[in-house]
Amino acid sequence: MQRKLRFIAGTGLACGSLLLSGCGDMKVKQLWPFGGDTAQGRTRTLLNATEYQCAAGKRFHLRTLEDGASVWLILPERELRLEKTGTEPAKRYGKGSTLLDLGGNEATLKEGALVSFTGCKAAAGDSK
Repeated sequence: MQRKLRFIAGTGLACGSLLLSGCGDMKVKQLWPFGGDTAQGRTRTLLNATEYQCAAGKRFHLRTLEDGASVWLILPERELRLEKTGTEPAKRYGKGSTLLDLGGNEATLKEGALVSFTGCKAAAGDSK
């Protein structure tokens, strides 16, 4: 009896292997629901946020909170809230070692000693 069950199980596995081998051109990556090898950029429009286009093709979004007392910085890989620093007329926001300077017509984002985004200008059609 056990010999018969083993034969049936072995035959089923062999048939299953043959059937699956017929799907040779099907790629598992095409079926994987959690993304693939290619990076896809966000093409969504953020409400109440100004898009800044920077040097080297970089961009970020900025949403002003509490009448300018703070901003919500939306980067491609993360989001964070920055508080207004000082009372000077230039608009500067920071948190920890991150500093966003909105002085003049350009914006600059520094993270520690590294300048991450430079030459940033508000995209045409966006309003602050």
